[in-house]
Amino acid sequence: MEQGELANPFTPARGRPADGAISPAASDWEQRYRRTVITGDTVATAFVAAAIGTFFGARDAANWHEKWGILAFGTELLVLGALAVGRAWAPAVLGQGAEEFRRLGRALFTATVVLALGGIALTSHNIKLWIFVAIPAIALVTMTVRYLLRLRLHRQRKEGQCLRPVLAAGSPATVRDLITRTRKFPHLGWRVDAVCTTDGAGPGGDRLDGVPVVGRLSDVAEHVRRDGYRVVAVTPDPHWSPDRLQRLAWNLEGSDADMVVAPVLMEVAGPRLHIDAVLGIPLLRVSMPAFTGGRRAVKEVVDRMGAAALLVLCAPLMVCVGVLVLLDGPGGAFYRQRRVGKDGREFTILKFRTMVAGADRARAGLADRNEGAGPLFKLRRDPRVTRVGAVLRRYSLDELPQLLNVLTGSMSLVGPRPPLPEETAAYGPDIRRRLLVKPGLTGLWQISGRSDLSWEEAVRLDLRYVEDWSLALDTVILWKTLRAVVHGQGAY
Repeated sequence: MEQGELANPFTPARGRPADGAISPAASDWEQRYRRTVITGDTVATAFVAAAIGTFFGARDAANWHEKWGILAFGTELLVLGALAVGRAWAPAVLGQGAEEFRRLGRALFTATVVLALGGIALTSHNIKLWIFVAIPAIALVTMTVRYLLRLRLHRQRKEGQCLRPVLAAGSPATVRDLITRTRKFPHLGWRVDAVCTTDGAGPGGDRLDGVPVVGRLSDVAEHVRRDGYRVVAVTPDPHWSPDRLQRLAWNLEGSDADMVVAPVLMEVAGPRLHIDAVLGIPLLRVSMPAFTGGRRAVKEVVDRMGAAALLVLCAPLMVCVGVLVLLDGPGGAFYRQRRVGKDGREFTILKFRTMVAGADRARAGLADRNEGAGPLFKLRRDPRVTRVGAVLRRYSLDELPQLLNVLTGSMSLVGPRPPLPEETAAYGPDIRRRLLVKPGLTGLWQISGRSDLSWEEAVRLDLRYVEDWSLALDTVILWKTLRAVVHGQGAY
């Protein structure tokens, strides 16, 4: 998951076409992409159901049409029906964010429950095969197909294609932030084509960061109807009183443009934001972060089981790496360092040694060459790094021993970056929120540039993870960590 996918900072502010429908003004590529996703899900489901039905039905040829054929066809219809009812084909979620995969998983779980209940009611002896083999196989294939389609869509967006034209309306500072984000994360599918400000001008005249300023905030609806923008992004500005926002929503009715409003809590999103109607007033409700409870218990189990499985799978590789480290120069295979974990408790982190013996003592002599962000000490070409160590850092292999930290409970598979004690000593109240959860072997910082990030950006990502954590987000981060490790971006 790219950094910007985790939380869209904008919240829908007005009625629009049903979640599963495409607006008449939708671009051709939006309609094609939705049809492609539906076709992919249908073909994948049919292929898995037919393959399982044919393979196991061959052993019971006499009852093929009555038993296996009906089960295969019924399972396919059930899955596709659950995807439709669960809005897993809604254009609003296709191609970005964890919500697409969350809806897909929820629909498949619903299909599993219905299939199980049907099997009990019909006293079918073969239903277990479809519950424990067919549905998981369908989930694997459909999620893989959707991920491949998403990669293709994101590549097109990085090339300037398949983007929704956006009219941004707000103060120059907040609009500039929106323009920066859309350019940095084109995979989100937004392109700010025009800007409206209070006085109809930007700080430098008729343009704001290269985007033309086309009018005043009071002229937004007129420009949308004339030029056909797909999104109206309303950013904070004193002009936007409740009455003016309501009037803008009314004026945009019939234009088929989505109006989205940036809430005050820009870094809180995902599962914590809810829109409730209280006494006829739409209210944005922010639920508390989940630091305990059932989901955290599931995360603990997944961490321990995942670390144990990865340690078994990676054991041969870790042995080879340890031997190479020992052969590369004097010193042990492992490096131990004190880090700060959940609630400020210190623990010893394990890594493969990537520097020469006594590297810590040589740090003082390199202080004037520090390229690290904030309190971090980093050098792109650190003379203390060994030859083997450079390769290990390039592909994050030096961090494999941290699986032992995850197994023993001091770390998690996904979480904020584990800080040094001297870093936390300088933390203010806001940054100390990083310590409300366990540090992670990987996280948003890992998939967003690692050492290439500024200190402020790294902190912002960690805090965003703390605020908006979910099991779906963890899954996406783990998946995208593989790509980040292969590319080696920001690793030094």
